[in-house]
Amino acid sequence: MESRPTAVLVAVQLPSVSDQDHASDLAELTRLVRTLGYDVIGQVTQRRPSVHKGFVLGRGKLEVLADITGGTGKIPSGAKAQKSKARARWEEAEEAEHEDESPASADGHDDDDDDGARPDRKAKLVVVDHDLTPSQLRNLENATGAEVLDRNGVIIEIFHRHARSREARLEVEIARLSYVAPRLRETGGGGERQHGRGAGESALELDRRRIRDRIAELRGEIDKLQREQATRRALRQQARRVALVGYTNAGKSSLMRALTGSEVLVEDKLFATLDTTVRALHPEVKPRILVSDTVGFIKKLPHDLVASFRSTLDEALEASLLLYVTDASDPTFRSQLEVTRKTLAEIDADSVPSKLLLNKVDRLDEDARAALRLEFPEAIQLSAKDPADVTRLRQIIIDYFDAQMVPGQLVVPYAKQALVSEVYESAKVLSETYDEEGAHLDVRAEPAALGRLKTLIEKA
Repeated sequence: MESRPTAVLVAVQLPSVSDQDHASDLAELTRLVRTLGYDVIGQVTQRRPSVHKGFVLGRGKLEVLADITGGTGKIPSGAKAQKSKARARWEEAEEAEHEDESPASADGHDDDDDDGARPDRKAKLVVVDHDLTPSQLRNLENATGAEVLDRNGVIIEIFHRHARSREARLEVEIARLSYVAPRLRETGGGGERQHGRGAGESALELDRRRIRDRIAELRGEIDKLQREQATRRALRQQARRVALVGYTNAGKSSLMRALTGSEVLVEDKLFATLDTTVRALHPEVKPRILVSDTVGFIKKLPHDLVASFRSTLDEALEASLLLYVTDASDPTFRSQLEVTRKTLAEIDADSVPSKLLLNKVDRLDEDARAALRLEFPEAIQLSAKDPADVTRLRQIIIDYFDAQMVPGQLVVPYAKQALVSEVYESAKVLSETYDEEGAHLDVRAEPAALGRLKTLIEKA
């Protein structure tokens, strides 16, 4: 069986970041890289007071990194060869000041992967847990001889591979182009000028203009798709709607499949779901309750992607009830929940009524579950794999919507009997009798639905 390509992680731990948060960030980055299809065989971390504008790592750690990738560990001087000696000495002194030779801060290999110690297996990809400037990226590529991606680049690439619907693919392409555009200066073909159309533009300027034009074209296509989606959402406006929201890989898709009986994609990968799926609660109830699965969130999710997927997240904004799904077996789920809440606040969905679901409790012992009950007394503990838990959650959802209903009476004349089926779709019919006026229906319905039905009967 052919082995997977290999990667090494790079991170700078700043004074403001605790050891626990630093370890959590690297663990998450490891999962992202594995989702991308790479085995992580090394990790290089350095404590520094700040991230240098041109060099992510000092010389010592850069050599450690180059040993894992098979690079030279040297950054070609290029234009820097013309610097004054004083300037060069100042930069060397700054490098030495930032250098941290503590063995604990540079791991030659990943403890989770013994293959990391094999010298014949060099990393093909360097992944940095920070946003990289074009010069930082170029310097790392030159020193390591490997492809370099920062955290945002990894996430965007995963989104690109997992996008399935037309809209998701368009949104991801916009994010990718927005990510690539500022980095073109490092890969452009120099300052040569073009002739003919676009005369006077350098190759770099021409590439950037093409990207701007392509993004504008993509936005036009998305606007058209979003208008069509808005029409479909308007048709569902009166429906009772539940949206599953939460951190990526928290179990939303598994819960979606269990609640609706639908064959939605379920994978143990980050960002397995990028497209919103809407299905009816199963077995169906009257009025129908629609359940939607949404794209998962993650710490440091690129703002371009949040903006791009705004239309997808509108399902959360327009829902009647949000179910915050968390992986209770993950020790970092509290910080993940905070990320979810902050991301939803960005689209003004934090005011939508919600319930907290502590999923995957089948992985916890009773003491841990009891502790969670004390910490989150209002939360619903469950496992999406337990049919009894799913049935209990389904009833909680139904009870929530039923509590919003008010009693009402509707009289549907014989000439408008076609509206009786509409009443049954939009309300719970408690009794139905007939006299000379027509059908008398005692119902329970949400106030908005009841008002709409009365208006329909009056105008029909």
